[in-house]
Amino acid sequence: MGLSVNMLKIYDIGFHGIIPTRPAYPLGKISLDVVFGTSRNFRKEKLEFEVVDWESQYHTILGRPAFAKFMVVPHYAYLKLNMPGNNGIAITVYGSFSRSDNCDREFQKIASKFGVMEELNAIDAITDHTQPPTDNRNTKSDEFDITKEAKKHQVHPSDPKKTVNVSANLITA
Repeated sequence: MGLSVNMLKIYDIGFHGIIPTRPAYPLGKISLDVVFGTSRNFRKEKLEFEVVDWESQYHTILGRPAFAKFMVVPHYAYLKLNMPGNNGIAITVYGSFSRSDNCDREFQKIASKFGVMEELNAIDAITDHTQPPTDNRNTKSDEFDITKEAKKHQVHPSDPKKTVNVSANLITA
């Protein structure tokens, strides 16, 4: 795109949830003109982008501020964005299901690299390796005992063989 790091404005607000246990910081931010559509029907807006220096499957991420500026209606299931054009005709941006699937697969590979060693070292530092793990399993049996926890009720007024078992803790309404 012909952009240099010198063109970035200082931006020190971190992203959370990228690297476990700590924020990730962008190199800076930049305002760029973004255009959707054709020369006969288009939308052009200036958007601010945070520029990051890490491997990602995305080239850019458009979020709520961009959707609001372009008045976009996203449809995630169909991978489409609809927005009004300059001549009143809607502009539709189509996504690709196969490309989206490939991006998800790539993200799994990339995400596993972020902060894994830091997280492992943090867990290792607070773990006492001389003691076995505690057994926090539930000691109460989860099995249902029909004789203790249910009552038999007749459901047909003239046939005593037609019954149903219901919880013994239910109250009559």
